[in-house]
Amino acid sequence: MSLMDLLASMRAAEPEWRFWLVLGEDGPLVEQARAAGVQVVVAPFPPALARLGDSSGGPLRALWSCFQAAASTIRYASKLRRTLGELHPDLVHTNGFKMHVLAAWARPKHVPVIWHVRDYVSTRPLMKRLLRLCAGRCSAAIGNSLSVANDVQKVCGSQLETLCIYNAIDLERYSPRGERIDLDSLAGLSAAAPATIRIGLVATLAHWKGHAVFLRAVARLPKDLPYRAYVIGGPIYQTENSQRTIWDLRELAAQLGIGNRVGFTGYVADTAGAMRSLDILVHASTQPEPFGRVIAEGMACGRAVICSAAGGAAELISDGVDALAHPPGDDSALAARMAQLATDAQLRARLGLAGRATAERRFERSRLAAQLIPLYNRLVPQLAPQSEADLAQAIGR
Repeated sequence: MSLMDLLASMRAAEPEWRFWLVLGEDGPLVEQARAAGVQVVVAPFPPALARLGDSSGGPLRALWSCFQAAASTIRYASKLRRTLGELHPDLVHTNGFKMHVLAAWARPKHVPVIWHVRDYVSTRPLMKRLLRLCAGRCSAAIGNSLSVANDVQKVCGSQLETLCIYNAIDLERYSPRGERIDLDSLAGLSAAAPATIRIGLVATLAHWKGHAVFLRAVARLPKDLPYRAYVIGGPIYQTENSQRTIWDLRELAAQLGIGNRVGFTGYVADTAGAMRSLDILVHASTQPEPFGRVIAEGMACGRAVICSAAGGAAELISDGVDALAHPPGDDSALAARMAQLATDAQLRARLGLAGRATAERRFERSRLAAQLIPLYNRLVPQLAPQSEADLAQAIGR
């Protein structure tokens, strides 16, 4: 989604430039990109490369996975080199750890590469080593928060130019105005009573997204509080051992005695509609969040947001002004924040209005192009306004 926001911003700012999107797998993003005027090449990752990651069970397991993936990765890099050679890009802008490494070696000669880093590098033993090894072949790195940008520089060294460009969102899609979703129906629950306070966690099922913390916090809420909680989201990753299952979470809710007060919707495409259906949006990540897109989206939807304040997420809010914060992993503190908002409609309204104002000021999409185009022009001088050259930008995911 952040990649599509970037492409939309750049297409609007530079309609004469040509953009190519090179994807490691097929899926909904293909048609979304084409609808936005971007040309797409799908070059599927071989299975061993798709599964490779730092969530695969420790250093020895990661080393074994690297060994298994080595031959197919080399073949894939050669294929990617041919693909980029056919596209003749002026610049390559990558959007994921695997593509950062692959494009650094597959790029055409003298073509600059920009890494758009959207997660922490230092916590990933495998990728940390690979990116440090490839940093000399990269012209600049972008972090989606100051926290991530500083982390990249810590790993790769000060010789790699590193910038912070916050993600942006579609403020028309993520707005207080618009349709809502029947979360109860999606979760297979009967309709909640009219005065029910709806509290939701919107996240992928990655282990560190704090689903267990959320459920334990819900279990701490007063029994007479008229609430219903929702876990909104499903699995999206191919990397082994990287995420939970809804069945595990259902079992935990039952063990906590809240199985009848929590709904599990699975994947929801219309996250804006889901957020508008909530009174309180919870972000509960247990590790520092690189950015925390759901925080910005929830604020843009005018919801009262509770944020796990660490890493890039802490940079997005002003505690008590446009959102509330809690320490990561502290279910007791999170429960107190939830109860505070559930019993104070005026506070929810005030935070919702302030959050929307913050989103309009800080996360509007046109800002992406305004920050990226000067970097592109500096790395590829012929792209400057006085030139009529086209840009074939290969963005790897």
